[in-house]
Amino acid sequence: MVRPKTKERRGHRTYHGKHKNARGGGSRGGRGDVGKCKHHFMRSILLGTQMGRHGFVRLPLSQKPEVVNVDMLDQLAGQDGKVELGEMKVLGRGKVTRKLTVSAAGFSATAKEKIEAAGGQAVVV
Repeated sequence: MVRPKTKERRGHRTYHGKHKNARGGGSRGGRGDVGKCKHHFMRSILLGTQMGRHGFVRLPLSQKPEVVNVDMLDQLAGQDGKVELGEMKVLGRGKVTRKLTVSAAGFSATAKEKIEAAGGQAVVV
């Protein structure tokens, strides 16, 4: 009677066949959480893995204020020479032709100089 080889192979690593070809991540369907929305969908549901985006949220970017140049102030001013711009910023392009009282959220340095050189006032609100 011939003795079967199973007894002498017990305890060895490759007793059940080849293992070399099953070493990569491809045989597992990917590494880590790969495929949780596709081919490992049921696995992710049973494990309770979170789906979708989670983590940091980008804050909204700061909004730039609306701007008005000095050359537009004559058109915006009334008969008394007062201009109320509220949340706008005044920039220094152009010329001031008369005495104006301008109230705005901010002024550039050149705009403030030009308004005051014409005898007006630049009031920050």
